[in-house]
Amino acid sequence: MRASGYTLTPTYRKAATILKFKPMTAADIPSLLPFVAAAATRTCDFSIGGMVMWADWFRYRMCIHSNTLFVKGLSEDDLSTPAFSLPVGELPLAESIALLKSYCRARHIPLLLSAVPEEYVAPLRALGATSVTELPAWADYLYDIDSLATFAGKKLNKKRNHINRFVADNPGYTIEPITDANIADVRAFFAALPLPDNKPLMADYDRCKVAEVLSAPDRYPFEGAALRVPGAGIVAFAFGEISGDTLIVHIEKIDHTVAGAGEVMCRDFAAMMRSLHPGLMYENREDDAGDPGLRQAKQALNPCAMLRKFNVRFD
Repeated sequence: MRASGYTLTPTYRKAATILKFKPMTAADIPSLLPFVAAAATRTCDFSIGGMVMWADWFRYRMCIHSNTLFVKGLSEDDLSTPAFSLPVGELPLAESIALLKSYCRARHIPLLLSAVPEEYVAPLRALGATSVTELPAWADYLYDIDSLATFAGKKLNKKRNHINRFVADNPGYTIEPITDANIADVRAFFAALPLPDNKPLMADYDRCKVAEVLSAPDRYPFEGAALRVPGAGIVAFAFGEISGDTLIVHIEKIDHTVAGAGEVMCRDFAAMMRSLHPGLMYENREDDAGDPGLRQAKQALNPCAMLRKFNVRFD
């Protein structure tokens, strides 16, 4: 994603009228992977999990033009408003934005870019953005992965107490990579987890998408781990995706009746992934979507940064 000055050529004016968007599905993952690798941001929106798992919720449609990925969908804060993701690929950012402007102009709609990472706000202002609105409910929580892999430090003292309780209650527990040998156990554990009462529609959607991942995990560039205790079997599992120096945790499911299972799952998954990928520096545990319970849980893990996101509009 590069910003630069330029003069819009007739070729690009023509291309703006022939951008062809198609629904995004898991079958597109091989085509999406090069663009995910090229996205210079740690936010979850520019990952396979962030796009494909949420493609139906945000009605994502995709177009690859001039080796650049364009994604059309709905605004993160308003599912009634059409919006686009920041384009990713070989085209300079100025040319990509010009294409989207022409596309929107032909359809008599404003160009709205949703969930724009903070580092791209200034380049977009330089290209003529007319309004910028922060999306506080959609900021990602970023953590030092060494902190989560050890739970060291005064701020995580209460969390270590929960871990100590789990270890005392469950001697001989194991953390194991999710493979063909244990995926059936993971599926059975997930199927038995109840959906809490009074949860928003998004929780039901999330449950369906996790089931899709579990049905064909090899389709996704995810790595997973399961927490198993003697006598009870699996009590938690997680899946994450490596994005540069960051582990993005897309899925984490826990039996909350087992004291400390969540803290141990978080710690041991981070430690396992750091061991497998020594270059990891951070863990992105995604946003809280405005859910007070999620916000409290994520804040309690002591994030090192919040990855702010914005809606950017061109009139």
